[in-house]
Amino acid sequence: MRILPSAGIALAAALLAAGIKPAAALDIKRAEVKEFIAHMAVADGFKKRQLRKLLKSAQSQPAIIDAMNKPAEKAKLWYEYRPIFINERRIREGAEFWTAHRQALDEASIKSGVAPEYLAAILGVETYYGRLTGNYRVLDALVTLAFDYPPREKFFRDELEQYLLLTRDAHLDPATLKGSYAGAMGAPQFMPSNYRRYAVDADANGHTDLWSDWPDVCASVGNYLKEHGWNAGEPVLAEATVAPEKAVDLDGRKLALSETVGSLQAKGVSFDALLPPEAPAILIAADDLDGVRWRVGYNNFFVITRYNHSALYAMAVFELAGAVKQRMLDNDAAAPAPASPASPAPPAPPVSPATPP
Repeated sequence: MRILPSAGIALAAALLAAGIKPAAALDIKRAEVKEFIAHMAVADGFKKRQLRKLLKSAQSQPAIIDAMNKPAEKAKLWYEYRPIFINERRIREGAEFWTAHRQALDEASIKSGVAPEYLAAILGVETYYGRLTGNYRVLDALVTLAFDYPPREKFFRDELEQYLLLTRDAHLDPATLKGSYAGAMGAPQFMPSNYRRYAVDADANGHTDLWSDWPDVCASVGNYLKEHGWNAGEPVLAEATVAPEKAVDLDGRKLALSETVGSLQAKGVSFDALLPPEAPAILIAADDLDGVRWRVGYNNFFVITRYNHSALYAMAVFELAGAVKQRMLDNDAAAPAPASPASPAPPAPPVSPATPP
């Protein structure tokens, strides 16, 4: 849709009123942009003229920086964060997704060792099972964060380089792909470096498509978790209790496997330990409306936080996985039993030959 000048002015005014500056074209004459172009030309064989043309078409968007500064994982407590992902619609659609893509999930689970409910849950939390994959141009997101977001400019310049390599190698148009405000792509929301490193061409069709090829999507999520240390068959999370007098000495806010099952038990944390005393563990303090809810995460919980570095995120994946699996079991139990095959009809009596006259 073509925006008339007056409409463009009105849009800019609305953004300013909200405290967000309007998008602006990237200035390719900036020293850091010229340095990036030179690096890409030398290290990766890109033509400078083509890169200048592409980057000049990018829009640096302050709204992206605003979103980066207040992600839900940092802005919300557990009791606020949980209902976003653990609700009837997401559970129902998770069961529908599992039913529709059972073969892809099962095959990915067998190869990776990750139970299918966790593969489905990650897709459910990330993009509502592939339905909401982002409306920002990936190029705009990465350019904005690479050159106008100093706290993480090094990381995002590396991701911009990986994105340009990915699109060149896969024959994709770098100017049109859409993703999240951070530049994550497809149903599993892989950053470009992870797309290149962990994406799997599961159906061996010569292309790795993380937007609409569900065997590729499911296998890639499984591969990511496997490569980050998922232990097949091990638990993820356990409920715990802590005596009030012990709680003051405990820290449940560190996202690190710095404890073991045994060390937590020695500190007064009570939980059903499904792993041996030496197994790594994390103590988690989840903020509920009525106070702190204690939990213990195992290695596989920590692996989920490698997908998104947040205990809230990993707890949402854990709970959604359990809820979707239970819904599948309930649906299977409620399904009518298949009709037993009908008994064959008894053979007809033989016809007597006609009596000759």
